[in-house]
Amino acid sequence: MMKEIYITDYQCVTPLGFDVDSNWKALLGGKSGVALHQIADNQESFYTSMIDSQILEKEFTKFFIPDQNDKLPFTRLEKMLLLSLKPLIEKHDVTEDTAFILSTTKGNISLLKNTTELPDGVYLPALAQKIADFFGFKTKPIVVSNACVSGVMAIAVAKNMIQAGKYKDAFVIAGDELSEFVISGFNSFQAIAAGPCQPYDKNRNGINIGEAAAAVYITSEPSENEKLKFKVSGDSAINDANHISGPSRTGDGLYASIKNAMREAQISSGQIDFISAHGTATLYNDEMEAIAFNRMELQNVPLNSMKGFYGHCLGASGLLESIISMESALQGTLLPSKNFEEMGVSQPMNIIIENQSAEITYILKTASGFGGCNAAVVLEKC
Repeated sequence: MMKEIYITDYQCVTPLGFDVDSNWKALLGGKSGVALHQIADNQESFYTSMIDSQILEKEFTKFFIPDQNDKLPFTRLEKMLLLSLKPLIEKHDVTEDTAFILSTTKGNISLLKNTTELPDGVYLPALAQKIADFFGFKTKPIVVSNACVSGVMAIAVAKNMIQAGKYKDAFVIAGDELSEFVISGFNSFQAIAAGPCQPYDKNRNGINIGEAAAAVYITSEPSENEKLKFKVSGDSAINDANHISGPSRTGDGLYASIKNAMREAQISSGQIDFISAHGTATLYNDEMEAIAFNRMELQNVPLNSMKGFYGHCLGASGLLESIISMESALQGTLLPSKNFEEMGVSQPMNIIIENQSAEITYILKTASGFGGCNAAVVLEKC
């Protein structure tokens, strides 16, 4: 019999706050991090979800003494990652059997600006090693960088490696920041919305890019007095091999991922209480998701996208949204899919439009991304 794997702690750093409590209060109040920002001098302003750099610096200096920063200078992204992980490290031991897993899409891509050389810090393994060394991890860091499914896949990697006996527990951390490179890339696809994004809405016209860092602690041996305990009951990742930047129009990869994850969790569609969907507010992603959910007979399950609150945080989005989903279950409250007004997909969906009380035991978290990747994880409140 396979070991049961649990998430027993989490934290996040976002434009809405530097811990889960402040984020939750902001979300309950309907506050969004999405606003007009100019990321580069030679670009127009875009609607993005951006962390205030002055507040970030202030929060960072609260917890990390100047001498440490002087000896080992940190980038803006690294400060986000350190702040999200520090509270978990303080509560859980790092041993020789503890894994460190970093989820990111672009990492320190901003280091490439105004340079003709390739800085060491731009390599994802170097970023992971720097954070791991700071906190004294003894195992070799693992990097999960598979486009926008990275955050969800990182949970699955931790679960499967612990079950395989490679590790006893794991710290999973995810982060991506806004940069001129990322904004330019998505703008070249004409995928950036003219205003705040509207997942699944008839008038949706693209995404808002966001930034965040998030961290979870995963173990097979939770203590009896854990107040927060979610079993990672099932997971799956399938590539639909459709197009480098466009999903399968029939939702094949996402459908298969959900089906496999639910089969491992040994639950039916009727047992899912809530779906935290990807919901980027692009024409094809949202339509594909609607088709996949209907193929799995999940069209009546309450569903939201968090992109209207946080924007699309790339490699951090799946982990951040998993954390908010678990907090929703603990608080017994479903959050709305912000900016949704009128159904804009061809298949029925039960999109949440306002805060509502609910008993949540089984959560389905999904994600899809460039290259045809799709991932799903089932989380069970214990």
